[in-house]
Amino acid sequence: MERRKPELLAPAGDMERLRAAVDYGADAVYLGGKNFGMRSAPANFSCQELEEGVALCHRRGVKVYVTCNTLPRNQELPEMAPFLKFCQEAGVDGFILSDLGVMALAKKHAPQVERHISTQFGVVNYAAAQACFELGASRVVLAREVPLSEIREIREKVDPRLELEAFAHGSMCVSFSGRCLLSNYLTGRDANRGQCAQPCRWEYTLVEKERPQREFEIFQEERGTYIFNSNDMRMIQHIPAMMEAGISSLKLEGRAKSAYYVACVTQAYRRAIDFFWEHPEEELPASILEETEKISHRTYSTGFYFGDEPGEMPDRGQYTRNYELVAICQGREGDYLRLTQRNRFFAGQEVDILQPGREPVLATLDQLKNGDWEPIDKAPHAEMTVYWKTDLEVQPGAYLRVKKAARSG
Repeated sequence: MERRKPELLAPAGDMERLRAAVDYGADAVYLGGKNFGMRSAPANFSCQELEEGVALCHRRGVKVYVTCNTLPRNQELPEMAPFLKFCQEAGVDGFILSDLGVMALAKKHAPQVERHISTQFGVVNYAAAQACFELGASRVVLAREVPLSEIREIREKVDPRLELEAFAHGSMCVSFSGRCLLSNYLTGRDANRGQCAQPCRWEYTLVEKERPQREFEIFQEERGTYIFNSNDMRMIQHIPAMMEAGISSLKLEGRAKSAYYVACVTQAYRRAIDFFWEHPEEELPASILEETEKISHRTYSTGFYFGDEPGEMPDRGQYTRNYELVAICQGREGDYLRLTQRNRFFAGQEVDILQPGREPVLATLDQLKNGDWEPIDKAPHAEMTVYWKTDLEVQPGAYLRVKKAARSG
């Protein structure tokens, strides 16, 4: 099998997150319009924003894939064709689809746009993958449940022109390939229409029919149990195995996550892909792996890729937050960097600076001033302007973060 460097596909929930993905090394981004996408929680993109986003990405050599992967009802279909046509006119590179009817509409009304089969479709074998190709798909996003050994067999038995995309990092879903009815039953919010309330993350106890007022513990922990709360996926250390299996595109989950999350995880995987491309037999440098600990996450696992179940966090529903974003660099004014505060920070505090295309660096925050150029020893107010006197070269858009254990005051 010919060795190919995989595409790095990053999430973009809005323009801020799109810029973060592009600046921090994505080869492609996936995003949604105001309708038809599987994530309704993010702001998503208006038609004007979608045009602007595509133009920005194409100037930087980055592709744009638009999610049309809900399961639309009859009354929604008349709106689908105009949207697909608009996306083609805007220059979108691909659609992510999970409905055969929508796929047919895309082929008819936007034939110049590639058609990618969503993970919601549930492709787990080579026959299904080949059938999708024969129906006009150029790529399939494999179900998360497929182990690498079977992905390798799919790659060997399908048309070599068919690309295989697979998730490499992010939240896992307790339901098969995201096909879930639990949210709809409990809240009236349909997960298959982009409105999942994530009830799998909630705390549960057991109630017996004859004693409805008494709750029984399921787990040996007095708060109850999070029996559906799956671990997060992290495959950054196993990128060579994913490349060897024939995966064309490594997908990062997170359209509902922050711009900082997108920047941090995208840069980590950019560095990892580039490292393993040059050094496939070596271990991932610890500095790259550490970046995945600087974002909010649940306990990591490798999902189903090595034949194991991804595992759950039955004892708690919280995220692990080892680092906290405290400021964003807006640019330089003379001897000072102008920062926008995101969380409280203090003079004398050590910050870890993340910026595009560079190794993170540590620095100490000293000689701080507020927006009126008055000396300050802390920045306690949300979104306040702070000036930091430093010779350090820091790009606009860089993220300043602190290790939580290192906070003072």
